[in-house]
Amino acid sequence: MSLTKYRKKRKFEATPEPQGGESDPTGPLTFVIQKHEATRLHYDFRLELDGVLKSWAVPKGPSLNPHDRRLAVMVEDHPIDYANFEGIIPKGNYGGGTVMVWDAGVYTPYDATTREESEKILKEQLNKGHLTFILLGKKLKGEFALIKTHNAEENAWILIKKGDEYASEKKDILKEDKSALSNRSMTEIKNQAEDKKEVWYSKPNSLDLSTIHKATMPHDVSPMLATVADEPFDKKDWIFEIKYDGYRAITEIESGKVKIYSRNKISYNQKFSPVVQSLQKFPGNAVLDGEMVVIDEIGHPRFQWLQDYPSNKQGQLIYYIFDILYLDGHDLTALPLIKRKEILQQILPPLPHIKYSGHIEKSGKAMFEQAQNLGLEGIMAKDANSKYLEGERSIHWLKIKTQKRQEFVIAGYTSGKGGRKYFGALIAGVYKNNKLTYIGHVGGGFDNHNLKKIFEKLEKLETKNCPFEDTPETNAPVTWIKPKLVAEAQFSNWTTDGQMRHPVFIGMREDKDAKDVVIEETYFSKDPVSEDSEEIKIGKKTLTLTHLSKIFFPEEKYTKGDLVEYYTKISPILLPYLKDRPESLLRYPNGIEGQSF
Repeated sequence: MSLTKYRKKRKFEATPEPQGGESDPTGPLTFVIQKHEATRLHYDFRLELDGVLKSWAVPKGPSLNPHDRRLAVMVEDHPIDYANFEGIIPKGNYGGGTVMVWDAGVYTPYDATTREESEKILKEQLNKGHLTFILLGKKLKGEFALIKTHNAEENAWILIKKGDEYASEKKDILKEDKSALSNRSMTEIKNQAEDKKEVWYSKPNSLDLSTIHKATMPHDVSPMLATVADEPFDKKDWIFEIKYDGYRAITEIESGKVKIYSRNKISYNQKFSPVVQSLQKFPGNAVLDGEMVVIDEIGHPRFQWLQDYPSNKQGQLIYYIFDILYLDGHDLTALPLIKRKEILQQILPPLPHIKYSGHIEKSGKAMFEQAQNLGLEGIMAKDANSKYLEGERSIHWLKIKTQKRQEFVIAGYTSGKGGRKYFGALIAGVYKNNKLTYIGHVGGGFDNHNLKKIFEKLEKLETKNCPFEDTPETNAPVTWIKPKLVAEAQFSNWTTDGQMRHPVFIGMREDKDAKDVVIEETYFSKDPVSEDSEEIKIGKKTLTLTHLSKIFFPEEKYTKGDLVEYYTKISPILLPYLKDRPESLLRYPNGIEGQSF
């Protein structure tokens, strides 16, 4: 749609507002609500549609009360990049005053699974004067409607909150008065604005790190890892994020120099150079944690496109950042996760290829259902109060997948059948007690391009020796290779003899070392029983662990939950030495300094 009316109203030599260029029609549809203190305070409600932001001025702002009918006056279309505008429009210019990004997120109509389908439905609704959609923002969630009135005011619409789990007749959502972009108040935005400068490119003055532990910048960081959970849950003081189908990436930014690397310390600087170039503008020194992803035109991650980037440059490269470990001389790892994310959101500038990975609170089941509907890999569930445990796999971070997936070591390949070139199937294995164990054939999911590309890697590693201790039976002649390459497959379930049923190849995992590939244990099975209890699954048994926050070691401040986590990790080493040996138990139910029996 045309931005002529928008541009006519503005003098861009005098205002920092974006002129608007070509829009990028990828990813989910976005929305933004900007608090605008101009001649009169109002809220600008903007929905991405047809390459622009369709915009309404809402004098009283949005409400969570389904009985409220808020006037919304439709105004000129705004450019997509206006969604990141926060600062001062100088007096004397159209709309002069302070602008805050009060809320932002994604939105969708009902019964739409692709961006193309969403836009088609919404355009039809817009033409009819009745839009119904679901918002997933930081402040506003759930179903809303915009309905055009039939009175004398041609551009008058009504904004209504529909009755759902997010509706409230008592809560005044407008009291939540911090920016969703920078976590600043209107006063802070005013005070920090400098002429036409993009104020979000410098660290906010309101960010106080004085009480946070000082430290030198860490290097070659090993990321904190998550435990697999087999069911979603709702829980207070937990947050839920999208699980992106990409490469985990740690970033070090020091004096303008950027270093991005994988879990196994492979450099990503050359492969993902556009991200490096963007982060060179980051204001300060930091260590960031996130996921490198390539998305298609409807916002779905494409793992194989990521593998081939930058050779074919299909899709849009995005670095979704979800955690910050270090900032300007301060170690942030001991802070609660929710605090680290607040700092990250506050200091992360709106750079190309860089996105803050948002979250929702408490409602893990609803988010998981949405991930299923959109065909995403799954969700992450994280204890909002968790510390960052470098290099450790923790029960305070959980990954809940919509489909079963397993990384595997390629131990060999079978010959092709029926005219299939290069190879028929990959022979898959995982490490168990430091021995490579067979878990099946992976023959589906390949096209001619990746068959050839993978075969070129396989033939360089051919060996006469079978890498398994016990040679498995194969359904065709097999060529063994040295077990160095890692791949990933999707499958329906495990067979009784420990093989993947109906595996389909997803892609190669150059970011993983072969020796680290195991079958991850699933500890959580159902909703946590209470705020201080969890259920864990061990084999076929489900146990309830209670009072996990009870302090067992007062000096070190280690809790019962910490002790359980330690035993979980050490059990593969400890248990073989305990088998068939007598043990005695001395209990300390109130900690090491309490009464024992």
